[in-house]
Amino acid sequence: MHLTLVSSLDASCRQQACEAIAKKYPAAVVVFHDLMENGLVIRRIFNRAGLLERREALLEHGCLSCTVRLDVVPTVERLAAAGHAQVIVGLPPVVPVSVALHGLSKGLSRKFTVDSAVLACSPDAVEDHIWDHRTLFESGFTPIPEDQRTAGEFLIGELSFNDTLLLADPELVPVDPQVRARGVKLLRELAPHAEVSEAAEEFRPGHHDYTAAVGRTALGTVRIPAASASPFTTVTHRAERPLHPERFKHALATLAEGCCWLRGRLWIAAAPGCRIAIQDIGPRVWLENTGPWLADQAEPPLPPLPARDTDAHLDWHPEFGDRGTVIAATGEDVDPAEIARLLKDCELTDAEMAAGFAGLHDPFHLSAADLP
Repeated sequence: MHLTLVSSLDASCRQQACEAIAKKYPAAVVVFHDLMENGLVIRRIFNRAGLLERREALLEHGCLSCTVRLDVVPTVERLAAAGHAQVIVGLPPVVPVSVALHGLSKGLSRKFTVDSAVLACSPDAVEDHIWDHRTLFESGFTPIPEDQRTAGEFLIGELSFNDTLLLADPELVPVDPQVRARGVKLLRELAPHAEVSEAAEEFRPGHHDYTAAVGRTALGTVRIPAASASPFTTVTHRAERPLHPERFKHALATLAEGCCWLRGRLWIAAAPGCRIAIQDIGPRVWLENTGPWLADQAEPPLPPLPARDTDAHLDWHPEFGDRGTVIAATGEDVDPAEIARLLKDCELTDAEMAAGFAGLHDPFHLSAADLP
């Protein structure tokens, strides 16, 4: 069985994308799942002839993961048992493809192949979504009040994981061509690995690589896109020495200012044994302790082989191993010199290195004791 999974912020973009994909797979069935208020799930199944099925189900726990486990997975299982070899799954809005894949891999009784993991989005709105401080519930994209993600967090996650972007313009609202073109350039900068289909007829199915997708979304990973003529650029910088926690705390606001997306890993002197992942998407920034550095493990692994691409996470310092700070900042008019200066000022001095790390205040509360 072959699957194409389509994620989106809203049902309109998802429907346009599924219709375009169905033209490439004329024998496929298309399944739409929608999660409504109070745990109501509406499921519709189509083929070329039209509507095959429309059902409603009421879930006791109307969350996204339950929708996948209790409705998406059983439906795909049933379609496979009925002999459908090609299924296009329009996921409920704001359900990540990675969540659906996890549920399908655990719940299906038969093997399946994912041809494409598709994000359907409107390019003229992507920049506004990234900078929107409201949660998905507050923005009206999900009926689940407990969902504290922002639209930007959802989009960046899908842009990193999915292999294909299928652009869908609003059907009822006129689109400014310049704003749309700007959005397309931003999407290409944020997802340089992805196949971008600007029109339905450009969609090219069949190149999902799960291992690569997981690697792109690992916390602390930095991937460096090739240089482009876009107004949006990605600047990367490395700092070999640990960062002074207080100086970095004061520099963080300036570092993240104007960046659509800041990501990477930090070596902070107040928690030197912890590999700290940093994410800044639009107005929201957070740091997370992801565990010890490889170099601090009881039996450190051999240094990774030289990278065959531009994955900065494969670096290995002859003295520090994988310890160190590597960040990437994507935005408009990002100044490499300013980022380099900010991080250089945060690095420990010779005297601070000689004095050791003991007694340094941890303003981010990222010590090993805080690791779950």
